Amino acid sequence: MLRRALSAAPLVVLLAACSVAGNQPAAPGERVVTLVTHDSFAVDQALLDEFKSDTGITIKPLASGDAGELTNKLVLTKANPIGDVAFGVDSTFASRALKESVFAEYTSPEGDKGAQRYQLEPANRLHAVDVGDVCLNVDVAALKDVGEPQKLSDLADPKYRDMLVVEDPATSSPGLAFLLNTIATFGEENWTNYWGQLKANGVKVVSGWEEAYNQDFSGSAGKGPRPIVVSYASSPSAEIGDDGAPRTKALLDTCYRQVEYAGVLENAKNPEDAKKVLDFLLGADFQAQVPEQMYVYPSREDIPLPEAWAKAAPLPANSRTLPADQVDAGREQWVQQWRTLVQG
Repeated sequence: MLRRALSAAPLVVLLAACSVAGNQPAAPGERVVTLVTHDSFAVDQALLDEFKSDTGITIKPLASGDAGELTNKLVLTKANPIGDVAFGVDSTFASRALKESVFAEYTSPEGDKGAQRYQLEPANRLHAVDVGDVCLNVDVAALKDVGEPQKLSDLADPKYRDMLVVEDPATSSPGLAFLLNTIATFGEENWTNYWGQLKANGVKVVSGWEEAYNQDFSGSAGKGPRPIVVSYASSPSAEIGDDGAPRTKALLDTCYRQVEYAGVLENAKNPEDAKKVLDFLLGADFQAQVPEQMYVYPSREDIPLPEAWAKAAPLPANSRTLPADQVDAGREQWVQQWRTLVQG
């Protein structure tokens, strides 16, 4: 899917552990809720154990690919769902899930602590769990003499030739978010002209975030050749130098907002316990772990960011976005147009 700076190794271990636990058959009378998630879901096992101790409910995570794959699986299995509650359908795919009636109506008592800011519809079938803004990130030192771009249109300037690496929107969540950002910025009539300018100026396209950030970006541990990358507003929090200052910077005027949602699945086998799990995802204890476990911002307003984030990775104030129904209607056509223009 995406994604999180410097979190790949512990995440693999965690998901492997969850998968092993999830594959064990439930004991007679045991209350088990299957939480269908994207592959980047991460949580401290101690918190899951505490939830089980408090409620008697065992949460069984079921990793199901990136946001697009997850949504497809939920749609295809909606009559006989593969779980009880799902987390990870993001704002680029939410309208499809809602149109297909994947989720049941439910108003969480935790939903008025911030998640309501990102509410998509009055029925409240999806609840915002986290926010992950996709922005240009720059290697501060590498651009010292050239100067940092201030807005997307600056990337077409010849002084930034061969400096930008982006992800393929057909295979990458941040890549799709960046494409949508260009459509939101330049409009449906002019975004193709902008991409033509980027292509002429030497933009490099790779399949996913891991390759772009850790191999091509000069500001990461990989020390690649390109000082500008499409990544996350949170990424600089993982690039703090020995002097306490971040080596990289997210350009907060170039961001596109991605929101990740959770909801109780229609036809869930354990709907009442699924509601409790959804409340847990929106609760203060889980939300406090969101930044350092999954490198995204909590949806709750009462959760302070880690100290490094407050300094290096504040939540952008004016990120762009497109209406979910517009994205759903245009996504496939836009990606195909992009492929023809940039890769054709």
